[in-house]
Amino acid sequence: METLSLILLMLALILLTQVIGHYIRFIPTALIQIIAGTVAALLMSGLTIEVESEWFLLLFIAPLLYNDSSHFPREDLWRMRTAIFGNAIILVLLTTIVGGYFINWLIPVIPVAAAFALAAILSPTDPIAVNGIAKRVQIPEQILTLVRGESLINDASGLVAFSYAVAAVVTGYFSLQSATTEFFYMFIVGAVIGLTISLAMNFLKVRLRRAGIEDVVFYALLQILTPFIIFFIAEEGFHASGVIAVVTGGILHALIKERTETFFAQEQTLTDNIWTMIAYTLNGIIFLLLGLTLPEATREIFADDAINNWRLMLYVIEIGSFILAIRLVWTMFFNWFDHRFFKKEDREHRRPSFKQDLITTLVGVRGTITMVGVLSLPFLTESGEAFPERSLIIFLAAGVIIYTLVLATILLPVLNRGEASTPIALDLNAQKQRMIRRAISEIKQVTDEDNAVVAFDLLNEYHVMLRLLRAQEKSQEELNQFNDQLKALRLEAVQWEKEESKRFVAEHKVPDLLKKDVFRSIENRRKAIGKDSRFQIVQPIRKLWWKRKRSNMSSDALIQMTQVEHELYEKVMGTVIERLENCRSSYPPDVVQSVLEFYKRLRFKHTRWSSPIGGKDVDQQKEELCLKAIEVQRLEIANMSKEGNLSNEEEKELRRFIHYIESVVLYEYVE
Repeated sequence: METLSLILLMLALILLTQVIGHYIRFIPTALIQIIAGTVAALLMSGLTIEVESEWFLLLFIAPLLYNDSSHFPREDLWRMRTAIFGNAIILVLLTTIVGGYFINWLIPVIPVAAAFALAAILSPTDPIAVNGIAKRVQIPEQILTLVRGESLINDASGLVAFSYAVAAVVTGYFSLQSATTEFFYMFIVGAVIGLTISLAMNFLKVRLRRAGIEDVVFYALLQILTPFIIFFIAEEGFHASGVIAVVTGGILHALIKERTETFFAQEQTLTDNIWTMIAYTLNGIIFLLLGLTLPEATREIFADDAINNWRLMLYVIEIGSFILAIRLVWTMFFNWFDHRFFKKEDREHRRPSFKQDLITTLVGVRGTITMVGVLSLPFLTESGEAFPERSLIIFLAAGVIIYTLVLATILLPVLNRGEASTPIALDLNAQKQRMIRRAISEIKQVTDEDNAVVAFDLLNEYHVMLRLLRAQEKSQEELNQFNDQLKALRLEAVQWEKEESKRFVAEHKVPDLLKKDVFRSIENRRKAIGKDSRFQIVQPIRKLWWKRKRSNMSSDALIQMTQVEHELYEKVMGTVIERLENCRSSYPPDVVQSVLEFYKRLRFKHTRWSSPIGGKDVDQQKEELCLKAIEVQRLEIANMSKEGNLSNEEEKELRRFIHYIESVVLYEYVE
């Protein structure tokens, strides 16, 4: 019952801290959750939480890193591979060695091996805390990509270095050769296991589908279990790095997903929604647990009269500042080396400024891996003696986590002022286009024979919005040129349509009523392109006249004419669409795509009788498609906010834009 009560308490605190974080945007949600957890632990006397690193890594770190790596841009990962691996491996080793000697010099009561352990566990940066900061501060994209990329890998390198330093304290023995061999073994074998199991899980899904199992919930659950399976097999079966295994498995999963999401759209949508919920919950629980364990973990050191409490605070600041100083020096050296030897021929590439180096340093905050690792320190060595200064090491690690978070919260907004000063209107235009493209992609994925008519109408609405947004980025001269080219191609298409219709009428027996309507429709479209105002008045009258004529026909005559109409539009529109596809070399892509979408929509409109709606009326289909499109747009806003690309005002403006789209495509939709 106590465990259940604690879980419910943490879930309630997650909701509460998210609400507080929404209003207090200058403080990262991670820091708010640490404070909330600490306050809850102080109010609940006698609360004791034992964090075992093995189950914590399996339950929290494995799924979160798998999810992060599956969404990490692989192009950026490859483009910045040198910087990412330099920070994730070389910087970790430098921090462990140099930082360890500094800690031993500053606090001689901590032995060198134990100081190495503390420095090693302080070396990994925290991707969750980085995302929390990115929500409040518009960090330059290249820096954010670097820190997120290294966070995927340095957890493994930091934990390996930490485990060897702890083993040296516990056993009193250390071999550089065996440590180096084990280090490379854990990395390489972990990567191979991650790739192998990810491929095996995909193969299993294919075989099960062929066996007739089509339950999307089953496959979503299988996907959720994958990182736990990968981590457990890597750690327990091969004693390799489970962290590296889940990262490589996540990257491979993303590659496979790109090739199959068109075929399994419903499964991917369900899985993505479940992952969003899991990541949201686990991220919150991690920092709440950190706060909940802080009072108990540091109570002993505060009760020790041999060490002054103010001196402890000073130690935290000195160690935290020195760890960040190592990162700053490495960042400056790497940027100089990279610019001097690798990009010297790139005239447009300029070496990052000291200000950017400082931002890169401060974004490298410490977090969950540090706290989990340090709480896993053993109480005794092999000789039966107490682990040297265990309580002090735990306090220093917790203090450095909070210190780096607070320092980043205070200094990054000051340093970043003016760093990403792109006009808000331009930024919002780009973000709106991103949302529209995401909606278009979603509609195309769920389009089938039953809803094709409504889907094409809805796609047309979104393409119009997209063209309007793109037009805002063009100069008046570019806009006039675009409109002239669009008008010219539309007139060409109408002429092709007229020629093909004449050819079809000459070769087939077409009822006079249909013949008159087809050529009148073509002529009206030609006048509409020329902006003939009379067409706007005549068009509704013509539609009423056409409906009345059809209603007076016999059933057999109506069926026969509808069949001919279907064949005519299939033939004529198919030929026009084919000729438009061949115009891509002579007209801009946007112009061709605009006319293509119109004719595709027109073809489906006149052949809808061959695709039964299957019990659902058009309004219901329209509403379902609209809601799906709007849902993915809201999800896209959440993703942009998570990436740190939106300020509070920008997020509000985009949500107002969503409300506008709802009114246009849902409530004011006209067939």
